[in-house]
Amino acid sequence: MAIQNMTLDPNAQSYTDDQIVGKINTATANITRAGSVEAAARPIADGEVVAAKVATGVAKANLDAMADVARGYIKTSPTAGQFKAVSIERLADGKLNVTYDDVPV
Repeated sequence: MAIQNMTLDPNAQSYTDDQIVGKINTATANITRAGSVEAAARPIADGEVVAAKVATGVAKANLDAMADVARGYIKTSPTAGQFKAVSIERLADGKLNVTYDDVPV
C-alpha cells in the first residue's frame, strides 16, 4: 500500500457535449443503472448493509451528521475496485489536490 497524489486543474480544457457522446458511444464497458437508482427503488446491493459494532456505528453517524465544513474529514465510500480518498485540498493556484490509497477496496 502506498499513498498517492493527483492534482486536478479546473481550468483544464473540457470535453464538448459531442466529444462526451462520442466517448460514450465507443465505450466497451457496460453501463448499469444500479448506482443511479434510489436504494428504496431497487434490491439491496452487496456492500450497502455493513455489520458494525454499535459504538463504531454511532460515532460515525454523529460525525456524518455534522456540517460538511465542520466535519474535518472526507466521507468516502468506495466500492470494489475503487480507491479510498485520504484527503482533498484546494491548492493556492486553484487546482484540486487529492491524496488516495493506491490499493483498491
